[in-house]
Amino acid sequence: MEPPSTESPTPHPTVVEPVDPATVQLPDTSLAPTALPSTLARALAFTAVIIAGVCGGLVGWAVTDLQCTGDCGTPATIGAVVGALLAAGGVAVIAVLTLRAMAEWNQQASIRHRR
Repeated sequence: MEPPSTESPTPHPTVVEPVDPATVQLPDTSLAPTALPSTLARALAFTAVIIAGVCGGLVGWAVTDLQCTGDCGTPATIGAVVGALLAAGGVAVIAVLTLRAMAEWNQQASIRHRR
């Protein structure tokens, strides 16, 4: 009697035939669910980030200008840029979190509606 073989059988290679890209039918994306919030919500978030950047720049410029004596053009500009970046960055984080929460809420609401 022969002992059982410990070698694994060699897998058969899979043959993939070439496909003509012109004949491939893509699924209809108009029916695909999307997690994007509405265009209005995204536009409002973008506007909020811009307004926050302008306000942050004004606050940064004013604080630096009040604390500086003499020629304060460069420090006031740096203060304005730093203030604008901090304010816009902070509001951008909140806007992204809000848009994600809206998308998740809408997704959960549509699931509940389908039940």
